[in-house]
Amino acid sequence: MENTTPSAIRSFRIDIPQAQLDDLHVRLAATRWPDELPGVGWDRGVPVTYLKDLAEYWRAAYDWRVHEAELNTFPQYMTTIDGQNIHFLHVRSPRADATPLMLLHGWPGSVADFLDVIGPLSDPNAHGGDTADAFHLVIPSLPGFAFSTPLAGPGMGAARMAGVFNRLMDRLGYTRYGVHGYDTGSWVAPEMGKQAPDHVIGVHVNAMVAFPAGAEGEMDGLTEAEQRRWHRMQTFNDAYLQCNSKRPQTVAYALTDSPVGQLAWIVEKFKELTDPEDALPEVSVHRDRILTGVSLYWLTATAASAAQVYYEEISANAWSEAAADDWTAPNAAHDTGWSDGQGDWAAGPRGTVPTAVLLSAHDVTVRRWAERDHDIVRWTELDRGGHFLAIEAPELLVSDVREFFDKMR
Repeated sequence: MENTTPSAIRSFRIDIPQAQLDDLHVRLAATRWPDELPGVGWDRGVPVTYLKDLAEYWRAAYDWRVHEAELNTFPQYMTTIDGQNIHFLHVRSPRADATPLMLLHGWPGSVADFLDVIGPLSDPNAHGGDTADAFHLVIPSLPGFAFSTPLAGPGMGAARMAGVFNRLMDRLGYTRYGVHGYDTGSWVAPEMGKQAPDHVIGVHVNAMVAFPAGAEGEMDGLTEAEQRRWHRMQTFNDAYLQCNSKRPQTVAYALTDSPVGQLAWIVEKFKELTDPEDALPEVSVHRDRILTGVSLYWLTATAASAAQVYYEEISANAWSEAAADDWTAPNAAHDTGWSDGQGDWAAGPRGTVPTAVLLSAHDVTVRRWAERDHDIVRWTELDRGGHFLAIEAPELLVSDVREFFDKMR
């Protein structure tokens, strides 16, 4: 078992210096705004009128201290594993024998994504649920994100993150536990199961991505819904992905120097990935929740380090040009980032840990490709909710997590 002495796990509390908040407000007020073409709406990026309004709300109405205090209501800790600093929330259930469960966020997310599910998952009895469904929750900031910094060095992709998090659970004394992840977390969670199948009792994911591998017949018989998902995958605007995966350091200078730049970079993803797509992101996610996430990136200056996982997983390892040249799957669209070399986005050996996939109305996962790579034992399709399900429809996520792990205990 890992070292559990006080020096190994240290208490942590978020306390951003007031000088940083004052600097943020000054920078927001002094923003130099670009012109924009008339009548283009969101087609070419975030509209100036919309962003000016949101930035002014951030400066004059949003209160970081309120949301900092909300985060600080939960026990937080720091530890160092293999040279990597890890920040995490550790919320123990009132039920002593509750199932340990790790929750993993994605980009552009943070531990704040899970604020609405912490209570129902850790203390279901207080939220209209069954005490048998209780979890001890471990919610880390991914390496390079927020307070899990600085990055220990290059190579911190999904597999290495998985190893760090399995070590973290061992350090906390948990020998049998579940993992939930979305977005980047949906890459890391299955890797945790592959590396520690005797310890991970189940993997639950939403916003999973699975690609065709170029095998004969893998496009045959796709349902109408699956064809729509594949089309969405091929036509998705992946400008952010290309920048994050190919030049994460270069784009980070603008994001780290301009809070409005960081705001635009993130809020565009909320516009594109929330449900309904044709509405403003505030329809699905409260402005304050969006700004808490943006503030964590800004106040910790982690635009560069948080983007590095894309470089590790895509440019460095997965979506190589050579793989793109070799990939000959039928109907492949080779002109988008989503289809540049998916044949080399190899999941490695098929996972053996029981896995549940929860699809929101926005997700693109095709079941046969997911089953090729993972031991899928539960498949749930929703008719609402977007990419940020823990924020947009937390009750749906809580319900599915409870039902899946009820069978895994």
